[in-house]
Amino acid sequence: MDLLNTLVDKGLRRELPTRDEALAVLATSDDEVLDVVAAAGRVRRHWFGRRVKLNYLVNLKSGLCPEDCSYCSQRLGSTAGILKYTWLKPEQATEAATAGLAGGAKRVCLVASGRGPTDRDVDRVSDTIRAIKDRHEDVEVCACLGLLSDGQAERLREAGADAYNHNLNTSEGTYERITSTHTYADRVDTVRKAHAAGLSACSGLIAGMGESDADLVDVVFALRALDPDSVPVNFLIPFEGTPLAKEWNLTPQRCLRILAMARFVCPDVEVRIAGGREVHLRSLQPLALHLANSIFLGDYLTSEGQAGKADLDMIADAGFEVEGADRVTLPEHRAAPAGGGCGSRGGGCGSADEAGPRAAADPATAGGCGPCGSAEPAGPEAEPQAARPDLVAVRRRGPGTDLAPNA
Repeated sequence: MDLLNTLVDKGLRRELPTRDEALAVLATSDDEVLDVVAAAGRVRRHWFGRRVKLNYLVNLKSGLCPEDCSYCSQRLGSTAGILKYTWLKPEQATEAATAGLAGGAKRVCLVASGRGPTDRDVDRVSDTIRAIKDRHEDVEVCACLGLLSDGQAERLREAGADAYNHNLNTSEGTYERITSTHTYADRVDTVRKAHAAGLSACSGLIAGMGESDADLVDVVFALRALDPDSVPVNFLIPFEGTPLAKEWNLTPQRCLRILAMARFVCPDVEVRIAGGREVHLRSLQPLALHLANSIFLGDYLTSEGQAGKADLDMIADAGFEVEGADRVTLPEHRAAPAGGGCGSRGGGCGSADEAGPRAAADPATAGGCGPCGSAEPAGPEAEPQAARPDLVAVRRRGPGTDLAPNA
């Protein structure tokens, strides 16, 4: 297919595809999905070989969030039966992190619900980061605490944080349909604060919220312009008790196309399969490893994931290998030190003549978009998908419980 040959050539050169090319990937048929995976897999292997980076989530504070993000089981007004607890102590978080590291993870992601941290919260998390680093000197620590105020990113970095996660989630044009208590621009601002502080920026999306193909392309192009080092691709987990509980829009094949499009647009960044892979990719998860070079190990924030051992077996059976702590994840041109951080860049995600990392929020750059759930079909021959609430399991082990974590 000429399209795929063109995209492979561009990916090997770090050249930005056109919007039409990105849309065409999403519009390919299920009959063509293996061709798409094979093509994007060439780009993935060129930059990352057959290594798979493992990341481990520690939910420091669960539930009781004042924000109204429609996709989130921790949102204001959620009736989802999730775990709710206040801040873990540093030693509790360290024990949870240790379990993930023992399972093969090299990065620990410290997450807390809420709009954003107070200065006291930053102190708490800083103490936790130091406790984890004291016990595991080489671990990468990523914080995910919501919207940052001035100076907070710098304080987290001083405490030893390597990265900061804050997802854009969806396109600028659809954002207010998903969340009303903060804006898309607020999220862009926090990613920029992380960059400016010398942290490795991590920012991604959630697919399956009723968005159009154009919305997906918009958010991935906006992410490329923001230039994060890692792009988590989440697939909506439709929790009962949330406004999006009935949104079952994804097939395993569509998930693969979305991951392939993300790889073609951001060829040399860490593309991570994040929440929802077990729910929507199901038995096709091993194929997704040909597109993404990073996954979360074990459970998520409020939902249970695949058993940690099953993750490791899947990686080995698919012919991949777990990335060791002694390996640098990013290609050399992105991993070159630029003030510190585990993923500091020596160049953008793409060629030097494109819009730089501070040009993300301009809708003209992102290409504009329609409303969430607009008339544009979500991929070729889109049909309603069968709901599978049986695949959504609330997390009942690990942090906030007396049971051992899944790692």
